[in-house]
Amino acid sequence: MATTVIRWRDPRASLTAGAAIGAAGVAAALLAGGPALPIGAIAGFCAAMLAAASLLLASGRPGERRSMAHGVRWMGGGAAFWAVGVAVRPLTDSSSLMVSFADLLVLIGTVLIGGGALIAGGRRPPALVVLRHVTDSYLCAAALFVIGWVVALRHVYDATADPALFTFSMLPPMLALLVTCTVVPSIVTGRAVALPLGVAGLCVLAATTTFTMAGAVARLDGGGQPGWSLALAPAAFLLLSAVPWARPREATAWPVMGSLVALLPLALVGVATVIMVIHLSSGGQEPPVTGVVVIAASMVLLLLLRLFVLAGVNLRLRTLLSRGERQLRDLAESTGDVVLICDYDGTVHEIGAGVEETYGYRPEEIVGGSIFDYIHPEDVPQIQSSLRAMGLDDEDEPAPGACLIACRVRAADGTWRPTESVATRHATGEDQILVTTRDISDEEALRNQVAHLTFHDGVTGLPNRAYFEERTREMLGGSGHVAVIFLDLDGFTSVNDSVGHASGDYLLGQAARRLRGAVRPDDTLARWGGDEFAVLIETGGDAQLAVDLAERLLRAVSQEPFRVADRDVALTGSVGVAFAEDDVPAGDLIRNADVAMARAKELGGRRVEVFAAQMHADVVRRLELAADLQRALIEHQFAIEYQPVVDLATSRVTAVEALVRWCRGSTFVPPDQFLGPAEDTGLIVPLGEWILREACREVAAWRAESWDIGLSLNLSARQITAPRFVQVVEEALADSGLPASALTLEVIEEMLVEDADETVKRLSELRALGVRLAIDDFGTGYASLAFLRQLPVDMIKIDPSFVSGLGQDDTLTLLTRTIVRLGHDLGLVVVAEGIERPEQLDLLREMGCTRGQGFLVARPMAARGVDSLRRTSLTV
Repeated sequence: MATTVIRWRDPRASLTAGAAIGAAGVAAALLAGGPALPIGAIAGFCAAMLAAASLLLASGRPGERRSMAHGVRWMGGGAAFWAVGVAVRPLTDSSSLMVSFADLLVLIGTVLIGGGALIAGGRRPPALVVLRHVTDSYLCAAALFVIGWVVALRHVYDATADPALFTFSMLPPMLALLVTCTVVPSIVTGRAVALPLGVAGLCVLAATTTFTMAGAVARLDGGGQPGWSLALAPAAFLLLSAVPWARPREATAWPVMGSLVALLPLALVGVATVIMVIHLSSGGQEPPVTGVVVIAASMVLLLLLRLFVLAGVNLRLRTLLSRGERQLRDLAESTGDVVLICDYDGTVHEIGAGVEETYGYRPEEIVGGSIFDYIHPEDVPQIQSSLRAMGLDDEDEPAPGACLIACRVRAADGTWRPTESVATRHATGEDQILVTTRDISDEEALRNQVAHLTFHDGVTGLPNRAYFEERTREMLGGSGHVAVIFLDLDGFTSVNDSVGHASGDYLLGQAARRLRGAVRPDDTLARWGGDEFAVLIETGGDAQLAVDLAERLLRAVSQEPFRVADRDVALTGSVGVAFAEDDVPAGDLIRNADVAMARAKELGGRRVEVFAAQMHADVVRRLELAADLQRALIEHQFAIEYQPVVDLATSRVTAVEALVRWCRGSTFVPPDQFLGPAEDTGLIVPLGEWILREACREVAAWRAESWDIGLSLNLSARQITAPRFVQVVEEALADSGLPASALTLEVIEEMLVEDADETVKRLSELRALGVRLAIDDFGTGYASLAFLRQLPVDMIKIDPSFVSGLGQDDTLTLLTRTIVRLGHDLGLVVVAEGIERPEQLDLLREMGCTRGQGFLVARPMAARGVDSLRRTSLTV
C-alpha cells in the first residue's frame, strides 16, 4: 500500500494543522458548556477561512485546467464571504428578527460557491438546457418547501403573528435551497474530474441551507438554534478544504445519473402533491396561506408550461420526421429506387410510384399483396429469415435495426431483375418495415463485362494472359500431364508498319479464329500478348499429341495468306513446346515454352522446337554475358588489336583494321561469342564509339610521325541506325586530328539489304564527311552490284571463303578473279581477306589484287607491335 508523506513546506501541512487545532478548540468549548451560537460562529468562520485559503492556494498550482482554476477561485471567494457573514452573525442576530447584513454576506458566499461549482464543471450547455435546469431547480425548491410547510413550517407560521416577518425570515434559506437545486444537475452530469470538488461544494450548499433554515426557525419561535445545525457547515467546509489536494483519480461516468436528475423534479412534485392531498384530506381547516398557494400554483403553471413546450417539441419532431421520410422517398425515387412499406410477414402497405417505371407494375397492383410473390423462389427463404430476425425482441440478442437484401425480382415483362434492398424498421410503427429497392441490372451487366475483360482479350475475344496462368496452375495441380505451346507470328511487325494497327488487330482476329479451329474443345487457347498465342493441353502422357497440335497450329497460320486492307499478307509462325515435369511451377512451364519459341524464331521461323534444358541455359548465359559486357565497358576491360593491311606489290603496310578483344579476368572471350549479344542488347553502340575514338587517336599519333597509314573499322547495323552516329564519327575525327580520308568504314552486304533506304542515307552522310566506305565479305550477299551503283564505295574486301579455295577450287578461283577484275574496272581498291598460304598470295598477285591481309601477312597485334612496323616492310 502506498503511503503519502506531507512535508512541512507543503501548504497542506499548515492547513491540516489549522483544521486539527480548530476542531480540537470547538470540541473543548462545547464540552465546557459554552454558548452554542458563538462557538458555532467561531467554528464556521475558522472552517470557512481554512477552505478559502486552501482553495486559493490550490488554484495557483501549475498545470491546473483553466475552468477548474476559475471555479476554485470563485469557491474560495465564496468561502471568505461566508466566513465573514457567520463571524458577524452573533453581533446582529439579537438586534432584529428581520434579514440581517450577516445573512446577506452568507447568501452572497453561497451564490459564489454554487457558481464556482458550475464553472469547475466545465460545461456550457445551450440556452434551452439552461432554462430547463432553472425551471427544474425552481420545481425542486418549491416542492421541498411545500413538503417542509406541511411537516413543520405551518406550525411556525401559526405561532408567528406577522406574515411578513415569516416571509422575510424564510427568504435566505429558500434562496440557498434554490442555489443548491440549481447546482445539482450540472455537478452530476459535468466532467468526471471535477466531480469530487462539485460534491464537496454541494455539501457546503446543503449544510448552508440547513444552517440558515434552522436559524430562521429559531428566530421565529424564539428558541435557540440546535447545535447539530451549527456543526454541519464547519464539517462541510473542512471537507471542501481537503478535496483540492486529494490525488486525482479516473472517475467512471454514470449515464443513468442524467436520467435520474431529469426525473427528480417530477418525483419531488409528486411527493409534495401527495403530502398536500393527505394533509388537506386529514380534516385540517386552516385558511389557505397566500404564499403557499402562490408557490403551489407556480408549480402547476410550470408543469403545464413544460407539458405545452414538450408537446410543441414532440409535434415539431413528428413534423421533421414526416418531412424527412418524405424527402427520403423523393430522394430515393429520384435516383430510380423504389420505396415501399410492408410488415414482417411481407404484406405491402404502401409503395412509391417509381415501381411502375422500374418494374412495370402499377402501385395499386402491389399494395395489399405479398412481396414474396415477386421474389425469386430461391431467394425467398433467406429474406423471410432476415425479416423475422428484424421482428424479434430478445434482450440477449437485440434484433438488427437494418439489413441488406440481395435478390431477384420479377418485372412485369417476366424477366428477373437483380436488386439490392435496404430494409429498416419504420420510425412510426413497430410492426412495419421501410424497404428501399434498387434495380442493379446495369451494374450487374457492367460487373460481368468487367469480369470478362479482366480474363479475356478485347481484340481476339480469347482468354488473356491472367486467365492462362491461372488455368495452368489449376491443371498442374491435377493430372500433371500438361503441355504448353507458344506460337509467334513471324513478320507481324511489318503488318502494323505497313497497313496500321487497326488492320493488324483485324489480322490477329483472323489468326485467332484459325487457331481456335485447330485446337480441341478442351484445350485452352489464349492470346499471350502482341502477336503471341499460347495453348494449354492435357496430353495424358502422350508427348506426340502436343507436337502434332503444334504442327497443326503452324500450318493454320502459314498455309494461306491473310486478307487485310484489300491485300494478301503471308505470315509464318515460330512454335515452341514445353512439357510439364515433376513439381515444375506454372511460371517455369510457360517460360520454357516461350524459350523454345524464341529458339524456333532464331533458327529462321516456320518451325516447331521442343524445349530442352540447354535452351534455358543458353538464355541464362546470354543474360549473364550481357551483364558482364556492360560491366566490362564500365571497367575498361576491352582492348584493341590491329591487323595490318599491306600493299601486295610492295609489302608495305598501308592500313590497319581495328579489332576489339575482351579479357574477362584471365579468360579471353572470342569475338564471335560476345559481339552477337552486344548487338542484341544495344551495347555495341557505346562499345563501337569507344573503339572508334581509341583507334582514331592511335592512328592519328602514327600519322603525326610521318607514317601514311589508314584505319579500317567494321560497322554493325545498330551503329549505323543510332541517332547520332554521323555526329559521333565527325567528333572522333575532330578530337583525334585524323583526316577523314584516312578512315575507312566497312559494312557487310546484308546490312545494305535490310532497311536499305535508311542505311544508304546514313552511309551517304558519312561519305560526305570524306570518310571512305568499303563493302566487307563481298560476294556473299544478294545485291552487291546494285548497291555499288547507288553508293560511292571506295573499296571491296573479298570474303575469306573465296580466298581459301584459291589453287584448290577452280570455281572459287574464277570467282575471285572476276571480283578483282570488277573492282579494277570500277576503280575500286580490292582487298583480299584471309590469306593463310603462299600459293594464295601468289595467285592474288598474279590476278592483280591490290592489297591483302591474313595470318600469312600478319596476325592481329597490339599497338606496340604495329609501331615497330612503322619504318619496315613485311616480308610476304
